Amino acid sequence: MPPARRPPAARRPTVPAAAPAPEPRRPSGPRLTGLGAGLFCGAAMFLLGGLDLLLGGGSTVYGVLFLPVCALTALWVRKGDLLTAPVVVPIGFAVGLLPVIDGDAGLLGRLMSLVAALATQAPWLYTGTLIAGMTALARRVVRAARRRAMRKRMAG
Repeated sequence: MPPARRPPAARRPTVPAAAPAPEPRRPSGPRLTGLGAGLFCGAAMFLLGGLDLLLGGGSTVYGVLFLPVCALTALWVRKGDLLTAPVVVPIGFAVGLLPVIDGDAGLLGRLMSLVAALATQAPWLYTGTLIAGMTALARRVVRAARRRAMRKRMAG
């Protein structure tokens, strides 16, 4: 009688390596280039300047509306263009004043009205520029901290 054959050893099913869990997706807002941030801020302020003119032309309304535009510009600009945010918001402020100013004496009259409006609304201009600068600086500090943490994880 031939020896009894043993049944083949039961193979364990191979379990594929667990795939890493996907990173939770953060809602991505608009990401503007430096030029795009300037165009956004200028266009938004021009429209808000026109709206302010329709509402009666109060400089306080224009200044208050300028502050969220500064924050949005600094939040929406790309990481590589963060330093452009505090530069483009004063330009956008001046562009937005064009519909508000009243200069009847031609080009020089409008230019003098623009300079006078910029001088009288300087606190709003400085506050908005400070908001954009601080927001951009905070984003840059967070970005640098993330890079440092990533390098630390890779090295150790």
